[in-house]
Amino acid sequence: MHDELGLPEALERAASALEGDSDAIRPANGDPLQLIAFLDDAAAARVLRWLLCNEPAAGSELALVWAEEGPRGLEALQGLNAADLPKAAAKTVRRLHHQLRSRGVQIPENTSQPVVARLAPVNDGIEEARVSLPDPSGTRLLLLALGHPAGGVRLFQVQVDEDLGLRGFDVFEAARRDVRRLLREFGHAEKVRAVPVPPDSWRAALARVVAEQPPDQTLPRGFAEWSSLLTEVPADTPTPAELAVREIPWSEDERSGLRARAVEQIEAGVLGPWISRLDELEATARQLEEAASGVVVVSGATRQAHLSGLLDDALDRLYDSASGLRAARRYEEAAYVLWKSGQEQDARACLCAARDFRELPPRENQVARAGIQRILGPFIEKLVGQEGEAGATPESSLLVKP
Repeated sequence: MHDELGLPEALERAASALEGDSDAIRPANGDPLQLIAFLDDAAAARVLRWLLCNEPAAGSELALVWAEEGPRGLEALQGLNAADLPKAAAKTVRRLHHQLRSRGVQIPENTSQPVVARLAPVNDGIEEARVSLPDPSGTRLLLLALGHPAGGVRLFQVQVDEDLGLRGFDVFEAARRDVRRLLREFGHAEKVRAVPVPPDSWRAALARVVAEQPPDQTLPRGFAEWSSLLTEVPADTPTPAELAVREIPWSEDERSGLRARAVEQIEAGVLGPWISRLDELEATARQLEEAASGVVVVSGATRQAHLSGLLDDALDRLYDSASGLRAARRYEEAAYVLWKSGQEQDARACLCAARDFRELPPRENQVARAGIQRILGPFIEKLVGQEGEAGATPESSLLVKP
């Protein structure tokens, strides 16, 4: 008896023996997922049967990989009845059935008919979604893993921004175990942590962003092909933000304390500033610099009041009614991620911040002001320091209102 072959070598031997299937076996290059994509159902059962009879170790490996990857792989077991196989192959099939049952696969016991393997409903394919916190600029990562009809998994990776719309789109194909490992890694990552979300809520969030795509921002190449699969849900499906608002309790009595926590987290660089309108910030910085270096001699207090007014104007531009609503939703989406990460107090602080964006004038919104301070603070302090050298007595910060 020859030594047991690895799966690629065993499949090459099967291709030589099963000449009618060789044109489908060889292009797969030993990859089980490519193989089942190339074979029809009858050929898949035929190849698996041949391997179990002639290369039982390789046959067992192939059967388990196929069974793990989805219904098509399981269907290859339909023609495998232990009673109709040679003794050694029958023993291998019974062992396979036991292993699959231990994984939750439903396989009929003691049947003389061809075995029909069925995944338990909970394992019928993969559909898992993840969402991340916004990065400092406000861009969020959305991940959706869907079972591939021919085996394996498609992983959709989408980058969205409340102000700029759909920013990036990629789709990858990989083995289920590799995708699950990747999703687990995102769940524990320090910089880009992504938490589970109901897939339809994931789709609802993406659908809302796409529906509001700015006219000057084109959708990424390739997205249109997958749009219906990734965005079509019932109209009343809640987004993650809406789930957070509905499920996370907090009271008006806590509002002041939660607002202070949100500001502290922004100042510490833990949350925010989530401002993607860099053009407005750059314009504000130029106006501040021009005002601070003007040739007209005025008192320090007068110049400082002028600079503070410019910042108020910038807040009004950054957070008009539509932009303020988008900022509120960004904080609500962040609240969902923090909630599912076990950081409920920070999640509640984000919900309080969202309420401020919805209800307060921009120049009275401490969270919005803290976000600008996070970005422009060093620049503003430099201007204030220059005024101090000229004999002015500046306040501690232009962004802090009395």
